[in-house]
Amino acid sequence: MRRTTRHTTLDWPSDEPLVLGVVADTHSNPNSSGLEHLAALRPAAILHAGDIGDAAVLAQLRHVAPVHAVRGNIDTRLPEVPDELVLTVTKRGAPWLRLLLLHIAVYGPKLRADVKRRASAERAQLVVCGHSHVPFVGQEQKLTVFNPGSIGPRRFTLPILFGSVTLHAGGVELRHYEAETGRPWLPPG
Repeated sequence: MRRTTRHTTLDWPSDEPLVLGVVADTHSNPNSSGLEHLAALRPAAILHAGDIGDAAVLAQLRHVAPVHAVRGNIDTRLPEVPDELVLTVTKRGAPWLRLLLLHIAVYGPKLRADVKRRASAERAQLVVCGHSHVPFVGQEQKLTVFNPGSIGPRRFTLPILFGSVTLHAGGVELRHYEAETGRPWLPPG
């Protein structure tokens, strides 16, 4: 099956920070408290990094904000959802941030070579991914990688989380949140 890529633009209309909610690996059953806490962030849009499960999940998320989603390895029944999405955030008509959203991007703690090539070809500064259920923020050269963790059913002893990408005059801030409490989450230790 041929991989599909969709390109879209999101305008950042004011000098106020722009918040994007980020979820992944809902597996048809997103944590209900997590969705409430995600809504409390008042995101301009939500990014779903794949393994959606039931399409009803996207409808749930659309009650919070517009949704940009990619297909994960379990999403065989969602042909209308692309495999990758390139999102360009513009401010006053000029590109401000370009991100590549896809499901599988890392192998362990390293960005996969094919994803690095795709990000470079698209001139992306940020790669947002899912799949591992492991919350992650990494840097490879000038490319930042963000996995929000999973907001779906618990896998092993991993936390249930969602994330945010906040754009402000000083740059980009990436954050993880506990689904149950809505509090910012940091890795232990």
